[in-house]
Amino acid sequence: MVQTSDRPVPTPSPETQPFWDGCYRGLLLLQECTQCHTLRHPPSPICPTCLSSESTWTPASGKGTVYTYSVVHHAFRRVWEPLVPYVLAVIELAEGPHILSNVVDVAPEAVQVGMPVAVTFQPISETISLPLFRPIGI
Repeated sequence: MVQTSDRPVPTPSPETQPFWDGCYRGLLLLQECTQCHTLRHPPSPICPTCLSSESTWTPASGKGTVYTYSVVHHAFRRVWEPLVPYVLAVIELAEGPHILSNVVDVAPEAVQVGMPVAVTFQPISETISLPLFRPIGI
């Protein structure tokens, strides 16, 4: 695998591989329980609502809002130093689930709770693209 970024590359598990495959194709996928239709992230083998082990993958809109965030000013590992300062955020997707990601293409001091965002994908290897979020309408 050729790494195209200094960022650490996630290692997909059998449970998360469809999520990462979707990201590589430019799709943000969520698991959907086939019994109760709960959408979930992160991927898991069992629905947290009804405990069913049956699920499918469904595309999300890729839109959401900043639920909470932190601006990171100190890199705890050298690999993150070029990114400092960066925004680590919990994004509440329009479909309901939350996803931990970065908010990009905006000054960290401009990020606010409730800010509307949309997903964008950053390739970091030949098989992995990270879902990142950028503001909508600013």
